[in-house]
Amino acid sequence: PILTDSGGFQVFSLASMRKIDDEKVVFRSHIDGSLLELSPEQAVRIQEQLGADIIMCLDECPPHDAPPEKLLAAVDRTTHWATRCKEAQRRTDQALFGIVQGGTDRALREHSARGLLPLDFPGYAIGGLSVGEEPEAMYATLDYTVPLLPPDRPRYLMGVGRPIDIVEGVLRGVDLFDCVMPTRNGRNAMAFTSQGGLKLRNLKHRTDPGPLDPECECPVCHQFSRAYLRHLFIAGEMLGPILLSLHNLAYYQRMLRDLRAAIRLGQASEFRAAQLARWKRSV
Repeated sequence: PILTDSGGFQVFSLASMRKIDDEKVVFRSHIDGSLLELSPEQAVRIQEQLGADIIMCLDECPPHDAPPEKLLAAVDRTTHWATRCKEAQRRTDQALFGIVQGGTDRALREHSARGLLPLDFPGYAIGGLSVGEEPEAMYATLDYTVPLLPPDRPRYLMGVGRPIDIVEGVLRGVDLFDCVMPTRNGRNAMAFTSQGGLKLRNLKHRTDPGPLDPECECPVCHQFSRAYLRHLFIAGEMLGPILLSLHNLAYYQRMLRDLRAAIRLGQASEFRAAQLARWKRSV
């Protein structure tokens, strides 16, 4: 399945170049400075044209340290926009998700969920996290937000991609995640492995004939050595970022496969402890 975002987080990242009101977002292009507009209806129409399987309502994602009145305004605007997105949807073969906002404020998260649940979306996203708050604050927010959402609908934690955060999210009832981390780290010569993080540019890998991860079954680990992969990055070859991105994606898939197996066996806590010990190491 393919999932697309509505642009809410991208608007958040353009904080100095945009203006938000109840009707729409107006922002300046980072390319040529021209003024562009994005409304809830446009966000749905664009995603319908893209043809994704899961599409998102337009939301307002405030900074994690925004004052309470700003957080409340963002929650109410997100709920209002969700209603407009629902009314604008024309295709019936796409799942439109509502997005719960509210920062790390429990009352606002409850207020947001209460506003969205009557719209009966086929799935619900948890937005506004992994935007600068401490991990413990994110976990605490999940502890009281996930139970607010229907257990028979997918629950999607937006923008979260550190392996430990994914495990913590799954153990709290989250089903879906998205993040650039596997490919962004891959482009920057950083690999996820079963022994910990690996920085391929380190000199110690210059003549290492071993694979990135001896426990990994991906084609990259079967066919290429650390020394060769490091050479690709030092030489500026595009193949290096491609191969490391492929490996990192395979690592995430294997981690989630193993986590599902641990859950079925009733060993999720043991899995979390073992993985956390590994992730604290570097190779």
